Amino acid sequence: MGRHHTVDYFELPVIEMTGAKAFYAAAFGWSYKDYGPEYAEIQGAGLVGGLRLVTAAPPTGGPLIILYSDDLAQSELAVTAAGATIVARHEFPGGKRFHFVDPGGNELAVWTKV
Repeated sequence: MGRHHTVDYFELPVIEMTGAKAFYAAAFGWSYKDYGPEYAEIQGAGLVGGLRLVTAAPPTGGPLIILYSDDLAQSELAVTAAGATIVARHEFPGGKRFHFVDPGGNELAVWTKV
């Protein structure tokens, strides 16, 4: 499990899952553990990450950096107090997380295990 407020995970938004998996497997030798058609955990990248299916490229582009939290509610209070805007909250098998946009326009997420 992650350590409180450290980078724990990354996600790459992809528009087409099969092609993205094939590209990263061919380019870097990555393999995957599928969690349904919209998510594949990346294995062999050096840092745990995933491919997340999206309908269009996100406006901020690029990977999503995800931090771990021992106390998700407290972390949400801390980022909003520091000037961030919460843009999404959701639960998934084994955890839950929120996404925020920092004052410079970068989107990040914070998750915790449930």
